[in-house]
Amino acid sequence: MQKDELLQGTLDLLILKVLALGANHGWGISSRIRQISRESLSASEGALYPALHRLEMRGYVESKMAPSENNRKARFYTLTASGRKHLEAQTETWEQFALSMRRVLKTT
Repeated sequence: MQKDELLQGTLDLLILKVLALGANHGWGISSRIRQISRESLSASEGALYPALHRLEMRGYVESKMAPSENNRKARFYTLTASGRKHLEAQTETWEQFALSMRRVLKTT
């Protein structure tokens, strides 16, 4: 899998995890994903903003306009209680998936 390819649903989980750390704007979310993954993962604007909109429509995140660190207006996203529950459930699902994959890949 190439660096810029993500499995379906992975981006939503990454966004929710970043927002669990605190409110952030789109560029900040993208930067944090790159930073936490040690530059292994990235989210293009073309994928990030539709994902944020989808998460907001599902009630997992909320947004509001506020000044950014460089005093420009930006849309800041925060995790909702429903989003936190979804993050916990999806984290468990992905941990089980990763464990299953490790088992299969280690089979000789």
